[in-house]
Amino acid sequence: MTYLVDLQDVSESDLPLVGGKAGKLGELIREGLPVPPGFVVTTEAYQAFVDATPLAKEIPAALALIQPERTATFEAAAERIRAAFDSTPFPAELERTLREAYERFAKTHKVRFSAVRSSATAEDLEGASFAGLQDTYLNVAGTDAILSSIRRCWASLFTPRVLVYRQKKGFDHSAVRLAVLVQKMVDATVSGILFTRDPNTGENHMIVEAGWGLGEAIVGGEVTPDHYVVDGATQKIVHKQISEQKVRMVRAEGGGNVREEIPASDRGLQKLSDHRLARLVSLARVIESHYRRPMDVEWCGDANALYIVQARPVTTIPTSTAPAVGGGPEATTAGGDEKPILRGFGASPGSASGVARVLAGAADMGRLATGEVLVTSMTTPDMVPAMSQAAAIVTDEGGMTCHAAIVSRELGVPCVVGTREATKLITDGEMVTVDGKAGTVYRGVVLRGRPAGAPGPAETGAASGGHAHLAVPVTATKIYVNVGVPEKAEEYARLPVSGVGLLRIEFIFTAHVREHPLALLKKGRKDELVKRLADGIGKVCQAFSPRPVIIRTSDFKTNEYRGMPGGEEFEPQEENPMIGWRGCSRYISPVYKPAFLCELEAIHRVRTEMGLKNAMVMLPFVRNTWELEEIAEMMKAQGLRRSRDFQLYLMAEVPSTVLLAREFSKHCDGFSIGSNDLTQLVLGADRDSEILGRMGYFDERDPAVQHAIEMLIEGAHAEGRTVGICGQGPSVYPEFAEFLVRKGIDSISLNADTVVTTIRTIASLEERLKLASVRRTG
Repeated sequence: MTYLVDLQDVSESDLPLVGGKAGKLGELIREGLPVPPGFVVTTEAYQAFVDATPLAKEIPAALALIQPERTATFEAAAERIRAAFDSTPFPAELERTLREAYERFAKTHKVRFSAVRSSATAEDLEGASFAGLQDTYLNVAGTDAILSSIRRCWASLFTPRVLVYRQKKGFDHSAVRLAVLVQKMVDATVSGILFTRDPNTGENHMIVEAGWGLGEAIVGGEVTPDHYVVDGATQKIVHKQISEQKVRMVRAEGGGNVREEIPASDRGLQKLSDHRLARLVSLARVIESHYRRPMDVEWCGDANALYIVQARPVTTIPTSTAPAVGGGPEATTAGGDEKPILRGFGASPGSASGVARVLAGAADMGRLATGEVLVTSMTTPDMVPAMSQAAAIVTDEGGMTCHAAIVSRELGVPCVVGTREATKLITDGEMVTVDGKAGTVYRGVVLRGRPAGAPGPAETGAASGGHAHLAVPVTATKIYVNVGVPEKAEEYARLPVSGVGLLRIEFIFTAHVREHPLALLKKGRKDELVKRLADGIGKVCQAFSPRPVIIRTSDFKTNEYRGMPGGEEFEPQEENPMIGWRGCSRYISPVYKPAFLCELEAIHRVRTEMGLKNAMVMLPFVRNTWELEEIAEMMKAQGLRRSRDFQLYLMAEVPSTVLLAREFSKHCDGFSIGSNDLTQLVLGADRDSEILGRMGYFDERDPAVQHAIEMLIEGAHAEGRTVGICGQGPSVYPEFAEFLVRKGIDSISLNADTVVTTIRTIASLEERLKLASVRRTG
């Protein structure tokens, strides 16, 4: 069994062994990002500890007592399990292994103080962050203290708040395991959190929050941090809100943490200089680029450098920017024209009205009834059970990245944080309305986004906001889905798409053929090759019929083909296969032509023998028109001739197709932009270069790349040809999607998991552009 692993050797693929937090940090180390060194005590070590002790029987026995509708049973189970952990010593062999590992680590990295952090297998996931729910111990000194902290982290899998949260998110308590991450402690003078996208609105703004000392005070909402808004496209600071900070958490003399007062002269200073802010933003761009999705990043800095200490998907970006159901005036009241009594940060969208219940802390949770508005100085992880039944949440302290903000967004509960005086101005038992998007609180019932007289939150007992499921709107821009393996076709065919914009035939090679095509031909197995290709293609076409399925013929590079069984005999070794013998150049070469003809024969068989006329063809990595002429003749010989019911598309990846778009249009029915290849060839930036990627060179939003796309759309449309794009850019970068829609892109093909959210984004963009056009012409 593997009990220990170095942090730099793990990745997200190791999640069952090292948990979500450690897996992501390991990947970031390999991306060259500044992450403090560490090692992971794996889930197998946790399981060995449980299996070798009475915990193996005690945990399931305690969990069996839980009744989901009774909060008290969660508390009883948690108390019983944690008491068992506290009284259970380490097995001798495991203890010796852990002691030796920490002592080696401390000696190698000159460690005096360490951070001991939970890393669960159900943590930092998309849709469930488990923010602050499992334990973390900072500034831990000495081997005995490290071992004690590891055991306490393990026990934190079973606190009442964690049990309630897992129950609400649908995780099986018995299946979750916990790894523990031990890292060198940074002596932080400043810390904070960064969202690469606004988690409340989804806008292309980076939200950065910073405070003096350790970050736990910010996450816990004990202080209101500085709040910076950075434009995601230009990287310019568009808003600063400097907050006064009176106390900070710092390292105690012999270990552990202590709160200290900040000198009066420093309390109102900007916590993060513009220079350091720019550096932090550049690191965040690398993280978002690596994961291709909005990310929530925890960071800290000492006197010399900035460090990344956690990165997880933003789990709460609204799926729609549509107004609350009903439309109408922005705000009407049931009892007069009132103004907000409080303003703060809109931390979780939606609005709700209810009786205010002012709580001093977790000990008061029993006073909160379902559907009431929770008002407190700041929520803590122990208050999750109460938060889950609240109609809305209002706090005195905290920013967009505090515990209350993160958890309320995941629970879909409207939330306003950082009001400074909610517990003073709101009277326990009075009726209030909370607008989690605007960051405002009203006295009485205020109907947000509804005409007066329509049922409001107080009448329906529900909060309105961006987490409700809405019907998918119709878009002028056609939305397609990308399909990798045929086995997913039936599932993806249920999505609200116009068809398949990209079926990569090379995935069928790897999943169904599993051998180099020329090796099969050499063995006389042509019929087998054609049948396997046809079966895979046919499965997708059948699932989507009569919607079109655009099949991209093979685009393996030589280094990829060499890796297939039998490939070394037929594939040369190229210095730069990315711009080498690939795409159309293979099809017209005497060596590979026989294999390409098998691809065409398989497609023809799908259209004729299977009767699936929705199978279309797309050619990759096209460099010039004369190769297209030769390929067209090959296709005609296989019975594939362009006509009303058979279209041929070209991937627009090489700049020559952009510069001569009108000429290429004579040979096809449309184009599909391959933004990765087009970006690397326009910018001269190898898409596989880690160095250039970290430096921010590879970006499809670059003005030169966007100009190339604009040229292609103009040229193709002038010849009556369509232009689409297949890739994640439009779903990851809303501003890129807006650019494409503005320029008249005809279709966008997406990975299945982003289809619904992107349809809503595109619909909102189209509506906005339509309104803007009406205003200009009106």
